[in-house]
Amino acid sequence: MTRRAVTRQYPETLPELAPRSRGVIALFEENCTVCMLCARECPDWCIYIDSHKETVPPAAPGGRERSRNVLDRFAIDFALCMYCGICVEVCPFDALFWSPEFEYAETDIRELTHERDRLREWMWTVPEPPPLDPAAEEPKEVAAARRTAERPTPGGAA
Repeated sequence: MTRRAVTRQYPETLPELAPRSRGVIALFEENCTVCMLCARECPDWCIYIDSHKETVPPAAPGGRERSRNVLDRFAIDFALCMYCGICVEVCPFDALFWSPEFEYAETDIRELTHERDRLREWMWTVPEPPPLDPAAEEPKEVAAARRTAERPTPGGAA
């Protein structure tokens, strides 16, 4: 009450957002394997995923054909979403990210279901992750892989 009120001139000047602020969920479609973990773990059931199976030819002669899931639809209903971030956390392939984008208001609540093309547009606004701490110890997976690569081969190929 003792300080003057500060009026933000929002549309003309954009606000200074905190680093790594949460806005909307962005989709990196190339990493999505249609495992459905995000949709299953969502407490609001606001993620809609459709896919189909596709046969992939063998990689080597004499191999067998493989099948893989192909993403047909990925949509998030932001009218239902509570922005908990569980979907981002459970995604094992880093296909979902928090974007600082916050200007996605709609005049009709039915238009708050955003399809994968809109979610992909927001992917390019996701900030780079902070750099790794140089004093941190090496991850155990990397250390095990390095030890395996440095181990001499049996038979002593020279």
